[in-house]
Amino acid sequence: QVQLVESGGGLVQPGGSLRLSCAASGTIFSIYHMNWYRQAPGKQRDLIAHIADDGTTNYADSVTGRFTISRDNVKNTLYLQMNNLKPEDTAVYYCNGLIEAGPRVLKNYWGHGTQVTVSS
Repeated sequence: QVQLVESGGGLVQPGGSLRLSCAASGTIFSIYHMNWYRQAPGKQRDLIAHIADDGTTNYADSVTGRFTISRDNVKNTLYLQMNNLKPEDTAVYYCNGLIEAGPRVLKNYWGHGTQVTVSS
């Protein structure tokens, strides 16, 4: 059974920084692309950052230039470095990954989320 566990959320002032982590555990054969999503109260869950298994990255316009997605394939961990945070970045942040958990067992897994609040 594969689990994704996010950490690193919290309360930060506008202009501050946070680094989120997402650790994958369990029976893992391979991890393909991984993503960070966020969901603000009353809004849909939006994709904000994507990293392919070759390290190629893509970002939503709202976070481009401020957020950086990265991964450590040895530790099976995904990161999101968030700089120059704004109140509109307040949301629950979720990691998501396409993971091979066994022979011909390829599934999309989600973490349970970590709260990020940007406020003075």
